[in-house]
Amino acid sequence: MDVEALEREALAAIAEARSADELEEVRVRTLGRKSPLKLALREVRDRKSGMALNAIRERVEQGLAARQAELAQPTEDPTFDPTLPGDEIPRGSYHLITRQRRRIEDVFVGMGYEIFDGREVDTVENNFDALNTAEEHPSRDPRDTFYLDDNTVLRTHTSPSQIRAMRAMEPPVYVASLGRVYRRDTLDATHTPIFHQVEALAVDRHVTLADLRGTMRAFAEAIFGGTREIRMRTSFFPFTEPSVEFDMTCFLCDGAGCAVCKHSGWIEMGGAGEVDPNVLAGVGYDPDEWQGFAWGLGIDRIAFARHGLPDLRLFWENDIRFLSQF
Repeated sequence: MDVEALEREALAAIAEARSADELEEVRVRTLGRKSPLKLALREVRDRKSGMALNAIRERVEQGLAARQAELAQPTEDPTFDPTLPGDEIPRGSYHLITRQRRRIEDVFVGMGYEIFDGREVDTVENNFDALNTAEEHPSRDPRDTFYLDDNTVLRTHTSPSQIRAMRAMEPPVYVASLGRVYRRDTLDATHTPIFHQVEALAVDRHVTLADLRGTMRAFAEAIFGGTREIRMRTSFFPFTEPSVEFDMTCFLCDGAGCAVCKHSGWIEMGGAGEVDPNVLAGVGYDPDEWQGFAWGLGIDRIAFARHGLPDLRLFWENDIRFLSQF
């Protein structure tokens, strides 16, 4: 047997293999049980011949391993020119609602408030009962609220965070809670079943509506810029007494009247009021010693008004043409 010719043929076949399958065929043909090399090793009777055949086997195995490593490397595209500049990948940006939320958080932190994270899934106790909401109140109706079971809801507002914060902290308490809320609203230009709110709560001694008005004005000026005036109108909410709704002078026309403010000079912001004594007592605070105010705003509506947008549904369509404007 010409062992040198056997080695040359094996190494040539290894070099010509163009895939892992072809290489496996070469391995079986050159090193398999019935290969000439294996048969010759079985018939060897002297030490010199055995050493020569084993040396050939080792060189063939090394050749197979080297070719296997080469085939495992990714194949280069012959049309690829590494000297050409690649396509620039456009940078993304935060969604408008996320940017507005972070801006609001910064404003509250700057005023000395703590950001308190509530729960999107909460108990009926925290969402209604502890907030002094009567059993017959329409917001409890399953046609208005998403119930997971008799005692669990998708929160309808961020106000349950007030209850969790007061139960977890000793007064004085200054917290703001931001997040998603859920209601069975039909999707249209001004309503969505999922939206975002910010809730602010301040509990301390001798807190009055004047403190509430000043805080709202400072917040409005920080968010919308300029000098904003605040107007409060009497209202009713189960968890505040007295309750108010507040407006601010339009940030586009400074109160002169425009399409955004419907030519009234004012933009409606949200509801607020002094925390009802029943709510304070329910969390273990003495209402004779501690007073507070709370107010809630829609983050979507703040962005809606701030940028003069025509339709809240734009926030949910994920249209890059719209989102890239902000």
